[in-house]
Amino acid sequence: MSETASAPVRIGISACLLGEKVRYDGGHKRDIYLVETFGRYVEWVPVCPEVELGLGTPRETLRLVRISNDIRMVMPKTGADHTESMRAYATHRVRELARENLNGYILKKDSPSCGMERVRVFDSQGVPAKSGRGLFAEALLQHFPHLPVEEEGRLCDPRLRENFIERVFAYARLQSLFSAHWRFGDLVAFQTAHKLLLMAHSPQDYRSLGRLVAEGKSVPRVELRERYESEFMGALREMATTKRQVNVLQHMVGYFSKRLDADSRQELQAVIHDYHSGIVPLVVPLTLINHYVRKYDVAYLRGQVYLEPHPKELMLRNHV
Repeated sequence: MSETASAPVRIGISACLLGEKVRYDGGHKRDIYLVETFGRYVEWVPVCPEVELGLGTPRETLRLVRISNDIRMVMPKTGADHTESMRAYATHRVRELARENLNGYILKKDSPSCGMERVRVFDSQGVPAKSGRGLFAEALLQHFPHLPVEEEGRLCDPRLRENFIERVFAYARLQSLFSAHWRFGDLVAFQTAHKLLLMAHSPQDYRSLGRLVAEGKSVPRVELRERYESEFMGALREMATTKRQVNVLQHMVGYFSKRLDADSRQELQAVIHDYHSGIVPLVVPLTLINHYVRKYDVAYLRGQVYLEPHPKELMLRNHV
């Protein structure tokens, strides 16, 4: 089984989600799951664009307003326009964050600075439409196109939470690979270890990455790294479906099924069927498969990140 990156997993986060009193009203939006569960396995890098811009706490509320073809960030009571200062700050801040070795980022939903999607944008009549993106979030996503980024609200969905955290730890491993003086063989080993994980997300992208690695020696190293990182993280953004998970489970069973007696094979297939039917979560067939991988010492499967893509204590696969 592949280990996660030895360096700490570092995640940028809207500071209010950690309980810091930086909101416009002097309050916070402390997220219990992020602080008390996920936070045990990561290092947080808190950011509050509005406070760091110098707007103070408490402060007048901000909103996004559409003026002609531009989106402006204004304070509706006074009409103060902070668009240019926020854009300049965001450009500078994300460049600073590039030195923080981030493996992911969690943004505050609905925020005119940090909202990732469906942020309210008001027209000239004061009518809102959920069509915007926070100005800081916009700069962040442009500067870090491969970085796993999510809003805290979406992380309430177990499938989205699993996908995000899986991508965070995968990105950490990928950055660990490329931060050293990597050799072509290291990339081949990385691709091999992530085979089943990629197959669960996107078999098509797995095959495309395989072709890229196969041709890798003829590709300039800088280009190879950029293309591999882009395609690898793009593949993991695809949601792993139950059908693909079942295909991966059956693929693993093929490595040791002939060593099982008839009753054990029947039990294993019944558990996989129950997962496919939605009766049990993914962790149930995986636990049994892990048992046989250890029992029969199946070296190839022991090297697959799929069996433990993130700390098991997070219990993510209990919910999908």
